[in-house]
Amino acid sequence: MARVSDLHKRWLKEPKYRKAYDALQEEFVLAEAVIEARKRAGLTQQQLARKMRTTQPVVARLESGSTRPSLRTLERLAAATGSRLLISFEPRERPDKKQAIGSSRFGVSAAPASAARKTG
Repeated sequence: MARVSDLHKRWLKEPKYRKAYDALQEEFVLAEAVIEARKRAGLTQQQLARKMRTTQPVVARLESGSTRPSLRTLERLAAATGSRLLISFEPRERPDKKQAIGSSRFGVSAAPASAARKTG
């Protein structure tokens, strides 16, 4: 039986699959980051939900990538996991150069507003 990862690699060669996968990539990245933050903090979904003052199904939806959380929700998640929220705007690759140029990041900490800082 073929492994999912092997099938995924093969399917990525198909233009339709690749286009659909690329369109969802940002959602996958965010979901992965949410899971990573929770695990790094050593919390279950239920424990994280309690610290965020929400419910476990809300955390599950965040981790599934099926929802687009508000900035406030991401700030609560950062505070609950002892993480720092970073939001960045990076240019897309230029078709002629295949290289991104410059980037801008703004860090938002779970600490008071005075702790937020601009980097980059």
